[in-house]
Amino acid sequence: MYKLGIIGYPLGHSISAVIQKAGLQSIGEDCTYDVLETPPEDLISRIKYLKTNDYQGFNVTIPLKVPMSLFLDDIDDYANIAGCVNTVKIMQDKSFFGYNTDIYGFKKAIPSTVDLKGKNASILGTGGAARAAVAGLSELGIAEIDFYTRNILNSQQVLNYVRTQFPKISFNVYQIQNIRSLENTSIVINATPIGMKGFMADQMPLERADLDKLNPHTIVYDIVYNPIKTVLIQEAQKRGLVTIGGLDMLIYQAERAIEIWTGKKPDTKAMKIAALETL
Repeated sequence: MYKLGIIGYPLGHSISAVIQKAGLQSIGEDCTYDVLETPPEDLISRIKYLKTNDYQGFNVTIPLKVPMSLFLDDIDDYANIAGCVNTVKIMQDKSFFGYNTDIYGFKKAIPSTVDLKGKNASILGTGGAARAAVAGLSELGIAEIDFYTRNILNSQQVLNYVRTQFPKISFNVYQIQNIRSLENTSIVINATPIGMKGFMADQMPLERADLDKLNPHTIVYDIVYNPIKTVLIQEAQKRGLVTIGGLDMLIYQAERAIEIWTGKKPDTKAMKIAALETL
């Protein structure tokens, strides 16, 4: 039997448990998946609880993705690149092995027919999701990434980090309020929470005029998954652009987590149906 769960705070909005339970059910294993609300000040006691109550692994969500790194015995390459973890496997000796499956999820959601080699990407935001996007894009051969942010000074640390980690990519940063023409970009990625249910849900991080200027072959990728079709996705689709929603990324990162814990690939279709019924 696999005893699994998710830690973070708050977890009332999270649909991870719904997705994970559907995935675990699809592999035919006897599994439980517990929702364990964990404010940052309770992280140490939660770790002790997970170790002493025979859990085999757990997911980590905000605001614990970075603090959790302090309690890991080892990490995978993706966690090292992203600087945070979202999946932990508890080994037989009770050591913690940390993974970042967001990069896997981000990359897998992009159709295999899309060729980004040598091309330009525009990322809105410079937080943890933006880092995952950079790592995924680097593996797809992107040549140049333009960041758009509200505060250029605050983004310098991230910029220095990605330039060190990905020396083959040319990075630029611009003020999002003074967005330049995006007509030469191949993919635009919203890595901000703008458009999310309960957070500026009726807005989008770009102006409609910016979308009008996009090349008709440009892909618009919004990592926000709730609502399924954000205003950005809706407006991009009105213009006939190819779009990728955040739900696919969420499901594929969950798929990878289950594979890490159990060694089995879950049914992503069952996971998506469960998510759609919940949203």
